[in-house]
Amino acid sequence: MSAFHSGYVALIGRPNAGKSTLLNAILGEKLAIVTPKPQTTRQQVRGIHTGADFQMVFVDTPGYHDSKVPLNQTMVESAMHAARDADVVLYLFDATLGITKEDRAAVDVIKTFDKPMLCLLNKIDKVEKPSLLPLMEKIATLADWREIIPICATRGKGLDIILEKLRALLPEGPAYFPSDQLSDTNERFRASEIIREKVFQILGQELPYSTAVEIENFEELPKLNRVAARVHVERDSQKGIVVGKGGRTLKEIGTRARKELEELWGKKVFLELFVDVRKDWTRDPRYLKEFGYEGN
Repeated sequence: MSAFHSGYVALIGRPNAGKSTLLNAILGEKLAIVTPKPQTTRQQVRGIHTGADFQMVFVDTPGYHDSKVPLNQTMVESAMHAARDADVVLYLFDATLGITKEDRAAVDVIKTFDKPMLCLLNKIDKVEKPSLLPLMEKIATLADWREIIPICATRGKGLDIILEKLRALLPEGPAYFPSDQLSDTNERFRASEIIREKVFQILGQELPYSTAVEIENFEELPKLNRVAARVHVERDSQKGIVVGKGGRTLKEIGTRARKELEELWGKKVFLELFVDVRKDWTRDPRYLKEFGYEGN
């Protein structure tokens, strides 16, 4: 019988490289929220994939980007902490963008951690095939990659190769979690993330980045879950946009979130949403800590 291998795998890359989509594809279930907007992921999300002789704990991280905003800086710090603490680093490049300034900066930092690094070139379905080899050759010069693997996370292409390579790189060790557990996140966190996803999907380009979702009350009953959540914004004008004319926008956010939560939990959900203003919360360390954006 072969030895059991286990360890933590950090998913790193610039915003919208496809990290959350890849994690969901590997798990075969939606764990991390996904939207077309960059910087949707703000905190580490751990997904657990267990096989007969291995357990991989994937850590989905915020996208690496340059910003002076304290919220964004804590997001980047979170990603780098995950890479530093991981057994293996998976770095995702967006094939449609090539090698960006953010990619170069992130790879330069990660190299100093002296971890095994696999490179994943994602979104290969969106570029011409002749352009892939020259891009892979350029990427090869950036770091001592164990492998460069072209993938398409949305179609699940390349997953088997990724898992095979990871299995070979993980150290021998026991499982960290029960074999049927898919994540270490709790239901309150998943509820807040699903609500925040609907905010991103329904509102405009900029406003979602000024919103945070806080679960104020969570009650699990045999046939019903009760959830009370508060959407925080930075200015009074933003509150009006989130609420919408006659409360229609907030109602739409709540309806979409409730339906997905009912599907997730397999029972009825009573969801209450409130909106308030926390002036400049994305720049205030007190609010960042209160909303859970520090120390993750």
